[in-house]
Amino acid sequence: MALAAPLHGVIPPVCTPLDPHGEVDTASLTRLVCRLLDAGVHGLVALGSTGEAAYLTNHQRATALETVVTAAAGRVPVLAGVLDTTTARVLEHARSAAALGADALVATAPFCTRPHPRETAAHFRHLRTATGLPLIAYDIPAAVHSKLAPSLLRELAEDGTLSGVADASGDDGSLRRLLVALGGRTGRSTGPAPGFAVLAGSELTADAALLAGADGIAPGLGNVDPAAYVRLYEAARTGDWPRAAAEQERLVALYALTGTGPEADTGRGSAALGGFKAALELLGVITRRDTAAPQIPLGDEAVAEVARRLTDAGLRPSS
Repeated sequence: MALAAPLHGVIPPVCTPLDPHGEVDTASLTRLVCRLLDAGVHGLVALGSTGEAAYLTNHQRATALETVVTAAAGRVPVLAGVLDTTTARVLEHARSAAALGADALVATAPFCTRPHPRETAAHFRHLRTATGLPLIAYDIPAAVHSKLAPSLLRELAEDGTLSGVADASGDDGSLRRLLVALGGRTGRSTGPAPGFAVLAGSELTADAALLAGADGIAPGLGNVDPAAYVRLYEAARTGDWPRAAAEQERLVALYALTGTGPEADTGRGSAALGGFKAALELLGVITRRDTAAPQIPLGDEAVAEVARRLTDAGLRPSS
C-alpha cells in the first residue's frame, strides 16, 4: 500500500482534548480537526507526542485515531503515531491503526532499550513488512535518547522501508546533511530516494527548513495557528522568502505561549502542551485545557499570559 502522493506541506501533530474524566473529548477533537482542514493543512498526525500518545491507554488511542480519521473523511492523509518501547508493542498499535483507517504510520526507534542502529533498522523493516502501510520515521532524540543518522535514513529510504522522516531533533545540521544526502534542494526528485518526504518539526525554523529543501513541516503550534503555517509554506513554495520569514517571525513570538507554565511546577514538555491546549480553549476550539496525568495543567496566571500572546498575534480569544 502507498500514499496517493508523497507527503508535503503542513502536517500538524494534532492535540488530543480530554474531558473532565480524562477520556478523549471526541466533540472537541472533531472541531479541532475541522479547523485544521479549513485552514488548508495538507495532512494530520494523530497520536504524536503533541497528541500525548505516551499518556493514553490503548482504548484512548483508538478513540482518538478513529475520531481524527472520521473527521478527516479522506480529505487529507492521516498519519497514526504508533509510539512505544519495543517492536512488539509498536506492532500492536500499528495493526490497530491500520484497522481504523490510518493512511500511514509514524514510529520512533525503540526506546528504554537503547538499540544499536542495526537493531533500529531491523525494527523499522519489521514494521513495514508486517503492516504494509507507509512508514514515517519520527526522529525525536530528546524523548527517545537516540538519533537517527542521515546515513541510516538514506539506507531505509533507498530500500523502500521508509516513506519519510519527521525530524524533531532540533539538529539543523543533521537535517541539512540528510537533505544533501538525498540529492540536495535541486536534486531531490531524481536523487537516491525520490518520493521520500522530509518533514521538519521545529516551529521556530520552518522557513529555514523549507529553504534547505524540506518537503513539509509538522509544527505543534500549528494546532493554534494553522493558517499562518499554511501561509508560510505557500510563500516558501513560490519562493517568496521575505513573506515566509515575516510569517516565521510572527510565529516565533506566538511560540512564547509554550513557556508560560511555571518551571517550579511543570516540565517544559508539559508546559508546551498546556500552552497549546490553553490557547485552543481560549479560542473556543476545545472545551477544556486539561492535560493527561501526571502533567499539571496551566494555572490562571499562565493562561492569562497565553491570552496576551494570542492577542498580540492577532488571534482573538473567544472569551
